[in-house]
Amino acid sequence: MAEFFDALNDDHRAFIAKQPMFFVATAAADGRINLSPKGYDVFRVLGSNRVAYLDLRGSGNETHAHLVADQTDAGRITIMFNNFGNPALIMRLYGKGKPVLPQDADWKELAGHFDILPGTRQIFDITVETVQGSCGYGVPHMTLEKERETLVKYHAQSGEKEWFQKVQATTTSIDGLPSRPTEHFFDPQEL
Repeated sequence: MAEFFDALNDDHRAFIAKQPMFFVATAAADGRINLSPKGYDVFRVLGSNRVAYLDLRGSGNETHAHLVADQTDAGRITIMFNNFGNPALIMRLYGKGKPVLPQDADWKELAGHFDILPGTRQIFDITVETVQGSCGYGVPHMTLEKERETLVKYHAQSGEKEWFQKVQATTTSIDGLPSRPTEHFFDPQEL
C-alpha cells in the first residue's frame, strides 16, 4: 500500500543515500513524456523539501526543455528510486524543478554540494511537494556490479570546441521545445 508524506524524513534520506541509481520523468503540455535513468553519485538531499542532481551532457536535454516550457503547470518532475535488494521499496518524489546552469546566480551555492564531473551541464534544483513510498514487490532483485565510466571518460577526452558543438546540438527537445545552453566548459584538467 502506498504511503504519502509532505516532506522527506530521516528514513527517506537513508534510503535515498543507499540507491546507486534513480529515474527522472518530465513532460511538457504536449509531446512525449521523458524518462531517464541516472547513475553516478550525483543526487543530493538539500532539505526536507529540496533535492538536486548534477546533470551531465548526454544525447538530449529533454528534462531542461520540459521544465522551462511555456505552459500552465511548468516545472513538473518526478524522481523515482527502486530498491533492488531488501526491503522491497519504491520511492517517488513529486515536485517542481528548474535547471541551474553555471552562468546562473544560483550555481555557486548548488555546485558546492557536488563533485563536478567532466561533462557537467547543469544542476536540477527540485522542490519536493509529495513523497510516496510503495511496496516494490514486483521489482526484481539485482546487484550493482560497478558504475559505468564511459560517459565521464568520454567527456574527459572531449575538448572545449567539441563540447560546445555538442551542447548547441541539444538546445531543442525532440518535440522542438527550447532549452538554454550552458556557457561554461569544465576543463577535466582543472577538476
